[in-house]
Amino acid sequence: MDRHALPVQNRDVETAAGASGYLTIDLAALRRNYQKLSATVAPATAAAVVKANAYGLGARQVCGALHAQGCRHFFVAHLLEAIELRPLLPSDTQIVVLNGLQPGAEISCAEAGIVPVLNSLEQFRRWSLTAGKLGRILPAVLQFDTGMSRLGVPPEERTTLAAELAACGNVEVLFIMSHLACADEADNGQNDDQLAEMRLIAAEFAGLDLCFANSGGIFLGGDYHGVLARPGIALYGGAPTAGRPNPMEPVVRLDVAVIQTRTVPAGTRVGYGGAHVTSSAARLATIAAGYADGLPRSLTDRGAVFYDGVRLPIVGRVSMDSMTVDATALPEGTLSLGSLVEVLGPHQTLEDVAEAAGTISYEILTSLGRRYERRYR
Repeated sequence: MDRHALPVQNRDVETAAGASGYLTIDLAALRRNYQKLSATVAPATAAAVVKANAYGLGARQVCGALHAQGCRHFFVAHLLEAIELRPLLPSDTQIVVLNGLQPGAEISCAEAGIVPVLNSLEQFRRWSLTAGKLGRILPAVLQFDTGMSRLGVPPEERTTLAAELAACGNVEVLFIMSHLACADEADNGQNDDQLAEMRLIAAEFAGLDLCFANSGGIFLGGDYHGVLARPGIALYGGAPTAGRPNPMEPVVRLDVAVIQTRTVPAGTRVGYGGAHVTSSAARLATIAAGYADGLPRSLTDRGAVFYDGVRLPIVGRVSMDSMTVDATALPEGTLSLGSLVEVLGPHQTLEDVAEAAGTISYEILTSLGRRYERRYR
């Protein structure tokens, strides 16, 4: 797909229709990304991780598009997310809660038809007890810690869990799973270590299907796929593997409006604390987005925006609701009130912004604020 196929910048307030920023979400690109990931893991199946409101892009719209593309497995982080999502999806879909359940939430989860990931013996026992109270067999996913030390049943509890699982008879394990800590680093040895541990677990819990690969894991090869992969960032256009060309299509574009322009002489202080001082005369433009809109303060004097392919560096500290860019590279009068500059788009990827901010694409994407007008294509 031509990255320039996303909506082009508009240059005047009439076209901009008064909004201070536009977040364009290309649902067709999202669907093509899912299709590509599905083809990559075949004959396994691809799920979709839609936690945090589908990485900030809108769970209702994203899940609808993915379901239309054939996705039937959706992963969220918290039960509340699953309960909000349940009525938005047809009954043929499976919603899985990655963090499992807090004590007391088991009945609500079971009654809503939501599948918990059981990360500990305690969560397993509570779920089995709930199944007994309801007189039903309840589905679940078992997660094991294979070396990330974050979530999952630890190695020393596996034997006990296997015995209790065989004895209880009222918990149906749909998959066993773990999470790769370094899947975005294709040559990191921890990937091999975790795969070896996952194979041991699969032997201990023989006959159960495996769900292992995240976005980066999908591109590590078939040994990591299991029967169900669960991509997240790759669906939304983020690069699944660091240091390699991104095989995914961009899904988001962000354009932000100019609030004010000015020409200043050399020696002018810019922004809070006067941290930036112009070394020569400059044309400055203040734009209507800041750290409250998901553009981190760490972009100060490091990041940039673009206009018609021309890079406009951020100068001075990023503020809560605005930031200033140096537009000297543009002909005088090019930018005016209402002009839109590109923050994310053909000339600047999620990874570009994340690198400038000293963070990761996940943080940039999930932080994009609610004050932008959202347009779904």
